Amino acid sequence: MRSGILAGVFWALETIALGMALSAAPFISSAQALFLSPFISTFLHDLFSAAWVGGFNTVRGDLPNVFRALRTKGGRFAALAAVIGGPVGMTGYVLAVRCMGASIGAVASAAFPAVGAVLAHIFLKEKMRWYRWIFLLLTLFGVYGLSFSPEVEIRDFRLGIVGVLMCAFGWGFEAVILARCLRDGDVEKRYALQIRQTTSALVYGAVLLPVLKGWPMTVSLFTQRMVKPLLYIAFAALFAALSYLCYYRAIHSIGAARAMALDVTYAAWALVFTAVIYRSADVLNVRTVLCTAVVLVCGILAAADFKELRKRKMD
Repeated sequence: MRSGILAGVFWALETIALGMALSAAPFISSAQALFLSPFISTFLHDLFSAAWVGGFNTVRGDLPNVFRALRTKGGRFAALAAVIGGPVGMTGYVLAVRCMGASIGAVASAAFPAVGAVLAHIFLKEKMRWYRWIFLLLTLFGVYGLSFSPEVEIRDFRLGIVGVLMCAFGWGFEAVILARCLRDGDVEKRYALQIRQTTSALVYGAVLLPVLKGWPMTVSLFTQRMVKPLLYIAFAALFAALSYLCYYRAIHSIGAARAMALDVTYAAWALVFTAVIYRSADVLNVRTVLCTAVVLVCGILAAADFKELRKRKMD
C-alpha cells in the first residue's frame, strides 16, 4: 500500500512538471501546436522515461536481461500492455478532453480504476469486498470534483464517448495485463517498465506522429534548442519512471484493483503540490479541500482489506 501511495505522489509531481512543459511557448504558439502538444509531449515523455530506466538498468548491468525478458511470455504481455495503455488509453484521454472538456476528461482518467477492478475480478479472480467498491466510487467522485468546471463545452459527443471508453478500458486493461505479467514472475518489475516505456515510445514515434504529421514540430524542439520545455519533460519522465516502479510493485503485492485505487489519489496530491510549489492558495477552496480529503482517505480505504488486517492483528 505504501508503494501504491508513492505511485500517486510521484505521478502528481509528474503531472505538474508536464503541465509546466505544455505551458511553454512551443506548445502554445499556434492552433496546430495546441493540437499536437499532447501527442508530442507523451512521445517525448515515454522516450525520456525509457532512457531513465535504461540508464538505471545499464548501471546495474541488467540491460541484457531486458532483452531476454522481452522474449518471454511475460515480456510480450508487457509490450501489449504498453500499446493498450499508452497509445490507446492516452489517445482516448486526449479525445475526451478535446471533444467534451477537461472535466469529462478527468472522469475518463478517474474511471479506469473501477473498470480495471471489474476486469481484474473477471480475468484475475481478484475479489473486491462491498465496502471497497463504495470507497472506490467515492474516490472517483472526489477526483471529478477536483476538476469540475460548470463551463463544459461539448464539441463532439459521440467522438468524446469513444475517447472516454478508450481511456477507461485502455488503462484498466493495461493494469490487468501487467498484473498477470508480474504475477507469473517471468519478468522483473523494472524490466517490465523498460519494455512498457520503450514500446509506447516506439508506437508513438512510428505510428501516431507520422499520421498526425507531428515529426517536424518534434524535431524543431531539438534543432531550435527549446531547453526549458525539454527539461521539464525530462523531469516529468523521471517522476513517471519512479511512479510506475512503485505502481508495478503495488500491483504485484496487493493486486491490480487495490493498486489502481491508490494510484488515482494523484489528483489530490497534485492539488497539494500545486499550492506548495507555486505558493498560491488560489486553488484551495471548500470544494477542492473537501474533495482532496475524500480522494486521499477513500482511496486508501478502497485498497485496504479490513478482514486481512484483523487477521494479522490476531496472529
